[in-house]
Amino acid sequence: MESRNPVFSNGKQFKPGGYATFDVRTPSAGDLNDLYAAPSATSTQTGRMTLDDVVVRAAGLFAVLLVTAVPTYFVFKPGLGVVLGALFLGLGLGLVASFGKPKPALMFAYAAVEGVLVGGVSYWYGAAYGGIVPQAILGTLAAFGSMLVLYKTGVIRNSPKFTKILIIAGVGYFVFGMANLLLSLGHVGGWQNVYSGGGLFPILLSGFGVVLASLYLVLDFDFIEQGVRNGLPRAFAWTAAFGLVVTLVWLYLEILRLLALLRGNN
Repeated sequence: MESRNPVFSNGKQFKPGGYATFDVRTPSAGDLNDLYAAPSATSTQTGRMTLDDVVVRAAGLFAVLLVTAVPTYFVFKPGLGVVLGALFLGLGLGLVASFGKPKPALMFAYAAVEGVLVGGVSYWYGAAYGGIVPQAILGTLAAFGSMLVLYKTGVIRNSPKFTKILIIAGVGYFVFGMANLLLSLGHVGGWQNVYSGGGLFPILLSGFGVVLASLYLVLDFDFIEQGVRNGLPRAFAWTAAFGLVVTLVWLYLEILRLLALLRGNN
């Protein structure tokens, strides 16, 4: 089962029957007796990933993101060039960090760069629409909590069909967004940014982005759960935390833009 998130789409680690099922031999009677007599192993002793590991590492990545986002928002107030540079550099770092073994250093670098992006974009929207940034933060937290509850209660569950639909929608949305950005910056054929234009279409498009990013959280929750169940080494908690941070940053930016469009049409 593949995820739209490249962080979770490389290899068997985050799939049912993944890492912990590699090279398994049938235990002998003596092995079973030894296991029965031995005390229960802790996560530290087994070196396996736990949910707490993911939470702690995600908190660390968010802390680094805030370290750069807060001064960017309140002090530096960057221009377009800085924000675009952070956008493309963040994309590059995110792709490199997503492949191969967990790379905590690159993940922290990504978080720092994304902080500049988030702080810069938040400053622009905050200057144009007062009070919109706290609303976007609360909206992101509400969406995260709602999707977590829906996932844990089984109202929304991951499946091959669900994953396939989200992958197609996510790739299409990303390609459309990047093409729109590049055409707008290059003023190709008088192209205007459809995300920031007036009318109903930008609102519907932005609303679709919010829903899509929220549903991607279900994929993230599922792949984290699969990683814990499959007994991944603790190092992969970095990968799980990184994927969650990527989705939450995306969700926040989508909510911020939607609120701005709604405010602008009032």
